[in-house]
Formats: sequence, structure tokens, C-alpha cells
Amino acid sequence: MGRTIAIANQKGGVGKTTTAINLSACLAEAGQKVLTIDFDPQGNATSGLGLEKGQIDDTVYEMMLGDCSFEECLQRNVHDNLDVLPSDSNLSGAEIELLDVDGKELVLKKKLQRIRGMYDFIIIDCPPSLSLLTINALVAANTVLVPIQCEYYALEGLSQVMRTINLVRRKMNPSLEMEGVVFTMYDARTNLSLEVVENVKNNLNEKIYKTIIPRNVRLAEAPSHGMPINIYDSKSAGAENYRLLAAEVISR
Repeated sequence: MGRTIAIANQKGGVGKTTTAINLSACLAEAGQKVLTIDFDPQGNATSGLGLEKGQIDDTVYEMMLGDCSFEECLQRNVHDNLDVLPSDSNLSGAEIELLDVDGKELVLKKKLQRIRGMYDFIIIDCPPSLSLLTINALVAANTVLVPIQCEYYALEGLSQVMRTINLVRRKMNPSLEMEGVVFTMYDARTNLSLEVVENVKNNLNEKIYKTIIPRNVRLAEAPSHGMPINIYDSKSAGAENYRLLAAEVISR
């Protein structure tokens, strides 16, 4: 049975989508069969993996509303070992359209039940908000991976995420676990980055990944070319770090 990991943080701009794209690609490169679900209406994971948002008829939005099947929505072999369920701005309307649906928090979980065995890892890129979409992702997931930026408000954002995870665990998904925290946008030249890492380690009993993702120009460039970092610049520091993170995720 595959492992479903929601990549979540209610705070925007923390490297969430960058982590979803590159962790997925590096897991696939390591021989794992991976499904990436772009669950953010911005659709950045979709375009970052090389798909044209405007050219796709059936997205996660249509699948959630029952207008298409999982198979019709699925983009197969976008990269070796990597399938994608794409998204676009229509997904923001799903919240309103699902309001009157019974069990609206369980829609994604039900859609994935039948296909979990097809994949080693299902990676869900959540929107940067506590929305019905995020709740759906957390209910469908086994674990939550939280990227946090090495900046002053990091702990504040983290405590919000932890509250949400605990709430979902109590009410809807008792088996939900914390996958771990991964530090992103680390700048070794600043004392602040070091302080944030130490601060989080001292205040958090949860798992913290050894791999830290540094600020990296190639990593920032890759999405505009529609490629994960291991394909865009295989020898860059960003590619090496996401390979190390993928190895840690596999070993857990």
C-alpha cells in the first residue's frame, strides 16, 4: 500500500510547491512509483512539472465534482515513474460547489481509495490556506510534511499547522501522523537562518529532516522551464538536496 503525504503549510511562500515538485521527481528518480496531486488552485505544481494548464480538459476540479473519473484526469508518465493529477484556477470553485455535499471532507479520500495500491508514494500539494481542500488532503493522507522557511515568523506558521493537524486527527483521520518538518530557503550566511533552525529544534518534539534545502538560483529557475530540479540541473546543490530528502522519506 502506498504512502500518501500531504505537503502543507497555511503560510504562503515557504517552498511548499517547490518541495512537492522536487520531492516527487526525486522519489521517482529513485525508482519509486509516484503520483503528484496538484491540490492548489494556482496550479503551480502542474506547470512546474511541465504540463500546460490551459490545455488540460479534466483536472482535479472535475474529478472532485464527479464530472470525470480518476483515469480521465490522470496525466501518465509526465516524467519517468511520475503521474500527475493536474489543477487549474477552476479548483477554487470546488469549495463552494461541495458545500452541500454530505461528507465533503472525505471526497478526495474516497477518490484515492481504489488506486492507492498502484503507487509507492502519493504527494499532495496543498493550498496555502486552511480550506476545505486542505482538510480533504489531510483526511486522505497518512502523514503531513511541513516545509518551513528559515525566517522570523516560521514558528508562528508551524504552530498553526500543528493545530490543524491535531484537529483533523481528532475529528476525521485518527491515523494521521506528522511526517516531519523540512527547512527551506536556508541561507548559511545569515544568523537568522541558524537561529530559526535552533529555535524550531528546541520547541518541537516532532521529526525534523536532516536535509535542509538552501536558497538556490537554479531551484528558483527550474519551474519557469517546466522541469523539476533533478532534470533542469542534475548536478546543482538543489538537486542533490532534494535527492537526500527523498532518500530520507523512503527510509522512513
